Amino acid sequence: MKRKATAVWQGTGKEGKGHLTTQSGVLDKTQYSFGSRFEEGKGTNPEELIAAAHAGCFAMKLSFNLTGAGFDPEELHVEGNITLADGAISQSKLVLKAKVEGISKEKFEELVKDAEKNCPVSKLLNTEIVVESTLN
Repeated sequence: MKRKATAVWQGTGKEGKGHLTTQSGVLDKTQYSFGSRFEEGKGTNPEELIAAAHAGCFAMKLSFNLTGAGFDPEELHVEGNITLADGAISQSKLVLKAKVEGISKEKFEELVKDAEKNCPVSKLLNTEIVVESTLN
């Protein structure tokens, strides 16, 4: 499987503007700029997209882990937070609120740890990964 996205940037780093398009069409010339990345401007930015990708990947991996262990998750709500400091992504923090009946806290934490380490986006990121979790 291969997926692709396209970025088009026009102009200087601070005054320029760009847009992002994904193969699926979910992003279709979606605006990004210095303002949307480093200030509060309209549009998306790479860090926001990485946060979404990591949260989504982690949630799906954890769902597979739970199902494989005999537990059906009712809901896995994952918020992704990317920290950009000194020109580098220094942390990806995932905040998980899970509704899973019949699982012990110990088993849940074991499966969360595995998802943290083994979802494909976690494996890609060369940064500190932190997961805070709440069960039920």
